[in-house]
Amino acid sequence: MAFLDEMNAQTGLVDVAGARDKGRDLHGVYDAAAPFPHIVIDDFLPRPIIDMCLKEFDRSRTADQRVYDRAQERLKREFKPDDLSEGPRNLFYSFNSRPFIRVLENITGIKGLMPDPYYMGGGFHEISNGGHLSIHADFNHHKPLDVERRINVLIYLNDDWREEYGGTLELWDNDMKGCVVSVVPEANRCVIFNTTSFSNHGNPHPVNHPEGRSRKSIALYYYTATWSDEKRGHTTQFRTRPGTGDQKDWAVRREELVADFIPPIVRRGLAKVKRTIGGRRAAPQQPTRQ
Repeated sequence: MAFLDEMNAQTGLVDVAGARDKGRDLHGVYDAAAPFPHIVIDDFLPRPIIDMCLKEFDRSRTADQRVYDRAQERLKREFKPDDLSEGPRNLFYSFNSRPFIRVLENITGIKGLMPDPYYMGGGFHEISNGGHLSIHADFNHHKPLDVERRINVLIYLNDDWREEYGGTLELWDNDMKGCVVSVVPEANRCVIFNTTSFSNHGNPHPVNHPEGRSRKSIALYYYTATWSDEKRGHTTQFRTRPGTGDQKDWAVRREELVADFIPPIVRRGLAKVKRTIGGRRAAPQQPTRQ
């Protein structure tokens, strides 16, 4: 039986009454977990939901995607929920519904969780063979909504996955001295964890499936209306593991130094100049068709 057996296996909708107390018994385990509050739940969704998502990956190849391919995040793709077909799209709308959020509140103990209708950074994620995602702490401020990021929910979609196939999720301690928890991304395994400036996580070991299969997952993020101007907003903070060839994200570091030392009025002027120069350079170019 699935953990979330209150979810309809055809529609993805979560029963309101059934979800009211779901997960309360897991809060103690969640809160006490190291290196930061988290929990791993197997058989999270009804199996037909997982099968529907796997079929959608093949259909969504032509959908709008965001592709990452640099030292810190190699061969990674994001598929936005609004571009998916009806069934998976409705599933993501259910993930943003009050019954599902109540389950997350019961598990985490964080009240007033809010979904993200923009799915900023969320949706279907895929990492191809040879790809990886370096250890990092996620961005903490959703600027369009002006809310604080609090919870990550990851649901894996990989049948018969083994640790030697790479792509294992790692949770590292605050000081980046070592990996505390490793999670093999097996199908229907869900990982929920607090999102802070020190919730260091990632899958730094390249995907290496013998049949060339990609690593697939669902990524969901939740927020609270607790942001204030006293808090320091930051983008994704990539970390380097000791004794490895991990590369520092110098581009982000430069932007942060500029933000710390240059007055806002000067930053806005520089940004305007940069946009003007960029527009002039782009003007002679003509669109191409392939």
